[in-house]
Amino acid sequence: MKIFQITIGITCIFLLLISSRILMAGPGDGNLHAGVQLQVTGKVTDSKGNLLPGVSVLVKGHTGGSSTDANGLYRLRVDATDTLVFSLVGLASKTVPVNGQTKIDVTLEDEQNELNEVVVIGYQSVKKRDLTGATGVINTGNTQKIVARSMPEALQGMSPGISVRNGGAPGQEAVVNIRGLSTFSGNANPLYVIDGMLADANTTVNPSDVASIQVLKDASAAAIYGSRAANGVVIITTKKGKGGVAAIAVSSRYSLSTIPGSYHMMDAPAYVAMNKAAYAAGGFVAQPAVAAYDGGLNTDWSDELLRTGIVQDYNASISGGGENSNYLLSGGYFKDKGTLIARDFDRMSFRVNTEATKGRLKVGENFAVSSSSKDNPMQGGNFAGNPWYDMWTSLPIIPVRSDALVTTDNPGGWGYGSNGTVNTFSRNQVALANITSVHGNYVKLLGNAYLDFKIFNGLNYRLNAGLENSFDKVKTIRRDGSWYQNQSPDVSQLNEDRSQFLSYLFEHTLNYDYTFGKHRLNGVVGYTQQTTRTDNNYASRNNLANFGGEYYETINSATGDMTSAGRIDKYLIDSYLGRINYAYDDKYLATLTFRSDKDSRFSPDHRVGNFPSAALAWRLSRESFFKADWVSDLKIRGSYGVLGAANLTPYQFTGYLNQAPGVVLGPQQVVFSGATQAKLAYEDLKWESKATTNLGLDASLFNNRFSLAFDVFRSVSKDVLVGQPLPGYLGNLQGDPLVNIGSIENKGIELDLAYHPVANGNFKWDISGNVSVIRNKVLKLGNLGIDTDTGLPRSYITSGNTRTQVGRAVGEYYVLITDGIFQNAEEVSAGGSQAAYAQPGDIRYKNLVDGGTNDDINDKDRAFAGSPWPKLTTGLQFNASFKSFSLTAQLYGAFGQMLYNDVLREIDSYGYSNYRKDLNPWTPDNRNTDDPRMGVNYAVGGSPADRGITSNARGNSDRWLESGSFLRLRNLELGYNLPQSFLNKARFKNARVFVSAQNLFTITGYSGLDPDVVGANVNLEPGVDNGNYPSSRIVSFGIDFGF
Repeated sequence: MKIFQITIGITCIFLLLISSRILMAGPGDGNLHAGVQLQVTGKVTDSKGNLLPGVSVLVKGHTGGSSTDANGLYRLRVDATDTLVFSLVGLASKTVPVNGQTKIDVTLEDEQNELNEVVVIGYQSVKKRDLTGATGVINTGNTQKIVARSMPEALQGMSPGISVRNGGAPGQEAVVNIRGLSTFSGNANPLYVIDGMLADANTTVNPSDVASIQVLKDASAAAIYGSRAANGVVIITTKKGKGGVAAIAVSSRYSLSTIPGSYHMMDAPAYVAMNKAAYAAGGFVAQPAVAAYDGGLNTDWSDELLRTGIVQDYNASISGGGENSNYLLSGGYFKDKGTLIARDFDRMSFRVNTEATKGRLKVGENFAVSSSSKDNPMQGGNFAGNPWYDMWTSLPIIPVRSDALVTTDNPGGWGYGSNGTVNTFSRNQVALANITSVHGNYVKLLGNAYLDFKIFNGLNYRLNAGLENSFDKVKTIRRDGSWYQNQSPDVSQLNEDRSQFLSYLFEHTLNYDYTFGKHRLNGVVGYTQQTTRTDNNYASRNNLANFGGEYYETINSATGDMTSAGRIDKYLIDSYLGRINYAYDDKYLATLTFRSDKDSRFSPDHRVGNFPSAALAWRLSRESFFKADWVSDLKIRGSYGVLGAANLTPYQFTGYLNQAPGVVLGPQQVVFSGATQAKLAYEDLKWESKATTNLGLDASLFNNRFSLAFDVFRSVSKDVLVGQPLPGYLGNLQGDPLVNIGSIENKGIELDLAYHPVANGNFKWDISGNVSVIRNKVLKLGNLGIDTDTGLPRSYITSGNTRTQVGRAVGEYYVLITDGIFQNAEEVSAGGSQAAYAQPGDIRYKNLVDGGTNDDINDKDRAFAGSPWPKLTTGLQFNASFKSFSLTAQLYGAFGQMLYNDVLREIDSYGYSNYRKDLNPWTPDNRNTDDPRMGVNYAVGGSPADRGITSNARGNSDRWLESGSFLRLRNLELGYNLPQSFLNKARFKNARVFVSAQNLFTITGYSGLDPDVVGANVNLEPGVDNGNYPSSRIVSFGIDFGF
């Protein structure tokens, strides 16, 4: 406790020092050499015409020089025969002979030699040329051109091996997998490290604040994070201030969003005609509302629910500093009015980053606070349904609302199905949006303060103290009313869920860097401690007070019985870490990394996990025998290591009891207080581990104009947690206990290419692309009980229509196999068991168990029918500029995966739904179709349902599987830099206007709204489209300027 108090005190002192050390610096004149002949003046700009302050202007061969001022201007006295050298970090230096000139204007191009780029790899920064592990460096210039609610959303297609599944809902989190899936039921997202703080990079973090992103993929790169690195590590560094006078940057973007796809449902007259035909085919009289339809009502439910969304994104920052200090303050506002009614998200954010140096001491802090809110109606389950089903299945002959429909149970007069009039169990989602609401408020504080002390040249001590603190409040309200057929007349209700997340991080590290002769040695050792606590409280009460239609939306105002619950979870992780990098003659490179974590979430005997890794690299291009001048750099590398994961919550190794309200015992039937075993103890829970092997090649060709990185990898995750089925009477009422019995293999190849040709006058362009091929396979699952179909031990996991089985990929589809449509009575008679109920026009299924004898078609006839995982993914980024114009294009594609279209299954089941416009049912005169015969998939008037129609609608068949391959133009942007004459008048340093289109088009054969589905279960059912909110097409207009 004393160490904690001292550390907090030191951190506070540093923050006070920082706030008083913001210094301003202007241009300076250097010492000039003798023999001055001329005074040279000029300006320095970047490739986009922006004036550059702080550019170093030196006289070659001398110590004299100057730098550009805040307006990018310089003045210098030189000899007529001198040569000037212009340089600025991040841009390529340029050498210009004076040759008697008195005015020299210079344009600095982007640095083409990416090998000297500094890469953050966790507790250290190294040059890209010295990397021995697989690390992806993300171009944040491209990611910040994406309209993204969160930083992970913008990563899609930017680097090989990174899978990002984006949903379109306002405030929705992206699902990110790096190099495949390493767990069955746990969190598969990577670890995010933001300015040294191990934290969550969700929608509360402003993407505009991000300066650089590195992705650590293999064990050599990620092992420094040990038990939290099995899913990969994403290191985010936010923007910092730069020396010079204060610079202000402002960006503004206004966007319109729409849903690009549709199922194109029938209008009311077409529906009535088709529904009459369906009833007639079954020998039934049409439903009263269908028979009485007079053409006066034609509800387009998609038109009622969809709208043009509006996305607004505004950011401003001020930065500057002096010779020994810098600062940056930024603020942002993001608002997403969704494309679906009553769905909104907004975020306000503020950031302060400062740093100051005094002698050997450097102190700094990075602090951000954000406040966001999200609104939507209730959704999910039979109660609230899903609007992405209901907008297509709802009937066009039902009104949204009508005064004639007002009843005690339906005071709003909302339209929905009615027994005996017109049957449909689709929810009136407009009613739901008016009767229910879910409002969430989320406040997050995230930051760290650090001290860096140079003990002597080459040895530094660093103290890093981090904090993540979030306050979440979610209020769910259900007002009086109803929105679907046969709904129980429930009373009004209010639920409140409040939670607080608090995490402290303290890190003490020593960094060493020493060069002697041809040897270069650097490394880091350290101790870290992170404490995490989550407090959650829940309360619910019905019968809200209602005065004149206004509800008092507080728990105290309700009169019903109170339901409440609470939970506290906390754990501590103590860690020791170390890394050694060695290089000899810049040819032979070696890295050794180790981390030991002690996690209180495990039982005392299993708390410590050790995670080592080793890597070697050989720079062939430095060898004397290597004579290929066109090869600027060539390096091969290999690594092996072990990473870990702790996919469990605190206390899972312990058992616990639930208090029972009463137990009746004895002949007198006396009620006693009691308890039941709710969860069994399992103290042998241990770390999930992931052993990774990686072989790679990095090459830079043609004077660093062309670069490539090629990697081959294999990882095996062991001791993966799986729920062990046990009967309830043994005490697992809280669900199957987790045990370490699973194993998953991921293997693949990655290719990353980039080309930066020499600029041709005013025209400049570059292109980069990547390709990934990843396969996963289940190696082990253990004994998961008895298979009810075979009576043998079961070694697979079933989730919906998928099966995860040893020897196959995770979540493959396991369904009945269709075999076309019965065309005549002879084919039906030859159909085995299906002949008892099938008719011509019905779907034929393959009887795989007994070859077509009397056994019925059932679950035993299911077979594997495809994988939800892409066989290949690719990304492409193209940038070009001509004079003041710029063009950016980004493409993303995924190929070879199968998707299960559950929305189409609901539409095409001939149940209580509307019909597709292009529905083409089988008839004796229309045999060339994939749609079965028309009918009714439910009992009518006491008559049993047509079993053939019911069989056609089976959800567990490959009828609903489709190719999910797609290629998408993810972003297209055209920009224009305003002319210098305007900038001078407006006193701007730079100004740029742009227009962009996101998700402009998608080439796909998938019939759903969006092939880039998130999945019903992100791990076990990643390809199931169960009404996922689709990605929007977004057209943006914006301006960026600075002064």
